[in-house]
Amino acid sequence: MQEEKTNVMRLLDQKKIPYLPHWYASPDGAVDGAVVAALLGKDAGTVFKTLVTQGSSRRYFVFVIPVLRELDLKAAAKAAGEKSVAMIRQAELLPLTGYVHGGCSPLGMKKQLATFLDQSAQNLPAVTVSAGRIGAQVELPPDALCRLVRGRFAPVSRERTA
Repeated sequence: MQEEKTNVMRLLDQKKIPYLPHWYASPDGAVDGAVVAALLGKDAGTVFKTLVTQGSSRRYFVFVIPVLRELDLKAAAKAAGEKSVAMIRQAELLPLTGYVHGGCSPLGMKKQLATFLDQSAQNLPAVTVSAGRIGAQVELPPDALCRLVRGRFAPVSRERTA
């Protein structure tokens, strides 16, 4: 399934960062990360989701973690230098980032937000993240992603509890 390039893909082209585009058909609209990994035939440990939070200081932070894990809010707050962080409401996502729920990419947000990639990405040859819309993903080296978003690696995820 070949689709037209997304703004994320154009950004990667412009910065001359090699990537592999992936498209998937989402039968009922947005799907969770485990389903995306399966549709792409990828190990779920290499497919990452983008989560946006707000700290106690009112600053926003982006965390990029494996799709089968959850954000460890205490570890995330520590990494961000905040007393606490909380997920933003879904209604806030589009105005803040320019992306809809299920299609949020750490790349190409309306505004550059402090970004943290889960340290598990560091040892992988490539990670797959949203290409900025539902049905599109990009696969690229984690260090290239980290450089481009001016992020850093930190231990910010944990096993799902429920």
